[in-house]
Amino acid sequence: MDSSWLSVFFGGIYLALIVAFALNIVMHRRSVGVSLAWLVLVFALPVAGFVCYLLFGPRRLGTKRLKRLERMTPDYEQWSEHLTSVISSTSISTSIKNSVVQKHTGIYTLSEQALGIPVMPCSNLQLFHKTDAIIDGILQDIERAKHSIALEFYIWDTAGRGKQLAEALIRAAKRGVDCIVVLDGVGSRTFLREYWGRRFRLEGISVTESLPVGLFRMLVERIDVRNHRKILAVDDDVAWTGSFNLVDPEYFKADANVGQWVDAMVRMEGVAAHVMSSIVHWDRTQETDEPFSIISSAYKLTPSQLAYNCVPVHIMPSGPDIAREHLHQVLLTAVYESKEELLISTPYFIPDEALLTAIRSAAMRGVDVQILVPEKNDSRMVHYASRSYYEELLEVGVKIQQFKGGLLHTKCVLVDRSTILFGTVNLDMRSVWLNFELTLIIYDRSFGQTMALLLESYIGQSEQVQKERWVQRPFRRRILENVMQLISPLL
Repeated sequence: MDSSWLSVFFGGIYLALIVAFALNIVMHRRSVGVSLAWLVLVFALPVAGFVCYLLFGPRRLGTKRLKRLERMTPDYEQWSEHLTSVISSTSISTSIKNSVVQKHTGIYTLSEQALGIPVMPCSNLQLFHKTDAIIDGILQDIERAKHSIALEFYIWDTAGRGKQLAEALIRAAKRGVDCIVVLDGVGSRTFLREYWGRRFRLEGISVTESLPVGLFRMLVERIDVRNHRKILAVDDDVAWTGSFNLVDPEYFKADANVGQWVDAMVRMEGVAAHVMSSIVHWDRTQETDEPFSIISSAYKLTPSQLAYNCVPVHIMPSGPDIAREHLHQVLLTAVYESKEELLISTPYFIPDEALLTAIRSAAMRGVDVQILVPEKNDSRMVHYASRSYYEELLEVGVKIQQFKGGLLHTKCVLVDRSTILFGTVNLDMRSVWLNFELTLIIYDRSFGQTMALLLESYIGQSEQVQKERWVQRPFRRRILENVMQLISPLL
């Protein structure tokens, strides 16, 4: 065959592939920024772009997982209906609901409609922000466990005090506590595949690898969808969640040159612990196809859980297996409802166009908007991509605080010191749209003041970015930031 015909033939195949990929990207109807980023990548780097899109482009959870989810939906509905009836039957539920509706109408109404999980009375909310206090508190609750422990984390590293946590769980199992552990297949890969995973199973602890990865799975599932949740629930009575992984910051990623990770956790008592435990059981069932056993036992509120100092809390699990827009809508509503002050703490700040517009709008209508980010980040791409948004935020009066005391890992959106979004969600589109995450929506001015004190302590260890100096940064940095911004919807 003539070489010119070969050129035409392969050129035709190449053109057909370009058109096919472009059509697939367009017809998936993602956000404009994400679609354009994929189109640029596919056209600019044809072979590499094709491979990247096949691996990371489609929202693939795998056929088996989706079918399993469909089978589990009736179980979830039964569990949700029972929980709603239990909470709504109490007199305190009505008073809590009325007080929340008066002050937080938009975000409350949206959360109620989106979740299928009602606002619930939670007692004894405590904020922990020092590593030793977090680990000591978790250890204490594990040691006190009598019946059950449900634990789900992204990373478990046994260096330093991480080993103490593993040993405490083994002791609990030995005294007859039913222990269930769910760990992400990438974040906790070493833990799962080596000594501790085997040891846990030998001690009778149920260990489940969430979203496992492998060569074959790459062909049918997205490998970058991760389980980023962080949950500990003890005896259906006490629960923890927040940004803290089961690691010792003194040892974890010590060679990354970003300082120790700085985290916060919330401990709560009451019905929230039952919901947290149910989420862990749900995620375990997603992987094992074992029965969603927690629905077989009727849940009852005890008198101590109905104390009148209860705080109203919504618990919002999010991920690609449920309506993904709910978390995004809640974030937007929280920003738009701010009237006086908006404090945002996140290690990874890569907002989409809608969230960026909401933050700018808040500042332009006179809200004191402050964004807290670490000065150094463990991801160079995120480091530069996030900084590409600084100038347009500074122009409208947003204060950007760069934390100098380590890698600030706390994730929080504090609205007017009365509505708190706290949990595992980073303000990047991977957390919002892709990963399995957990958010507490807390409606309480007293707890809001407590959270504000923590965020202000972070600000005290930060350096505010000055607009005059920022616009004078080197041209080569601007180029790098803007290039990273082009692909930021994919990060």
